[in-house]
Amino acid sequence: MRASKPDFMPAILRFGWIFLLLVGCAALPGPAPRPSTFDLGPSPTGAAATAKPQAEPPLALATPDAAPAYETTAMRYRYDGGAAAYELHAYAQARWSTTPAQLVGVRLRERLALDRPVVAPGEASAPRLLRVQIEDFSQVFAAAPAGPGTASRGVVRLRATLTDTTGPRPKLLAQRLFEAERPAPSADAAGGVQALTAATDAALESLAQWLREAPVAP
Repeated sequence: MRASKPDFMPAILRFGWIFLLLVGCAALPGPAPRPSTFDLGPSPTGAAATAKPQAEPPLALATPDAAPAYETTAMRYRYDGGAAAYELHAYAQARWSTTPAQLVGVRLRERLALDRPVVAPGEASAPRLLRVQIEDFSQVFAAAPAGPGTASRGVVRLRATLTDTTGPRPKLLAQRLFEAERPAPSADAAGGVQALTAATDAALESLAQWLREAPVAP
């Protein structure tokens, strides 16, 4: 009786499938890179906060509010000119460490604490209450699409409302809009962060000066 030849086809097929699986796994994309996270960096007033006497009366500071577009950690940018100026975009690989309202709130408290004790509403007796609304907190590019040499700037716009809290009902004392712009050193998220930090500090400095000159209730 003639011996049958060994059948190599099943083994070849098995190795073929294994090879295809290995090639397929190697071709799968790797994990997406994690977005870079930014904040406003150390406060320029931090070192001076304990050195300067607090001459002004206490101030109650409410947690800042923000327009809906700035209620998340998304880092926003837009373009100058025409309809593009009204459309906000978000960086895919960059974000804030927390919301702009919280970032600005910390910065604002540190700046105002140079001049006076700053407390939370209802925390202690304070004759005036300050509320701040963030209306713009974005990087603005001069042209679209943005390239390596495209100029951009950080734009910060804050609306401050000051009320008297000594009577039975709050009384409006003053309201003002503060806007500051600073150029970005690079046309990317990192450049936008530097520009927005500088613009924030400039706007808060103007706000602090306004508070020193703002009217008080009779």
